[in-house]
Amino acid sequence: MLMNDPGIDRELALLSEERDLLMKWSHEDLARIISDVGFSCVLCGKCCTSRFNGHVFLLENEAARLLADSSESLVPAPYFELYNGDDSFYVSGYALRVHDDGTCVYLHDNRCRIYENRFSICRIYPYMLHREPDARKRLVFRQVSGLDTHGEYHHEIAGEEAVAIARETIAYEYAWLTQMIEFYTATRELFLRENKRHVRREYDKKMREFRDGTVIQVWVWHQGAFRPYRMRREDYLGFNWP
Repeated sequence: MLMNDPGIDRELALLSEERDLLMKWSHEDLARIISDVGFSCVLCGKCCTSRFNGHVFLLENEAARLLADSSESLVPAPYFELYNGDDSFYVSGYALRVHDDGTCVYLHDNRCRIYENRFSICRIYPYMLHREPDARKRLVFRQVSGLDTHGEYHHEIAGEEAVAIARETIAYEYAWLTQMIEFYTATRELFLRENKRHVRREYDKKMREFRDGTVIQVWVWHQGAFRPYRMRREDYLGFNWP
């Protein structure tokens, strides 16, 4: 008898709940927070490194652009979400590749070479809206990433600019959540057809083999389909992972 994976079902429920809550949050409320924070970039370059920021996740339209023009600039995003218990990992999209020292491939002399055409997450940074528990264990939106660890604060931001940033931030988070929901929905259907399940113990075992040098199969969710890649640990050295 085939059954849905409860872990995937739970993740889908959380993502859907988060997207519903996001749509109830007004742009004006976030704009007020942005104005109060008053973040100003000081060109330190920290946010362009994996040491400070993990990785730059690409929305599907951005990944499509790179796949067409500069496929060597991206990799299946690190921290693969799922393993089918047999031979394949599954991940929700692509990330920008980094050099072995962890710097973005588009960073040169501490400046972005594609600044005017930089990616969505780079445009909204440091405003992030993923939920985290507050002091009372209630799930609330985290609004600013890396607070007090880079840049300057309490600079004046005009009201119209703050609203524009808020709209772009909410639009990015909505697109990201939608991509994640589509990914988990697709893997749930695939695992159901193939009678597979994500088991954390098997995931961890295969990751240890990957860390020790085994080449692995990774399927990347992109524009309604899974794309196969054969990946080595060396492909992720700059991410300090796995």
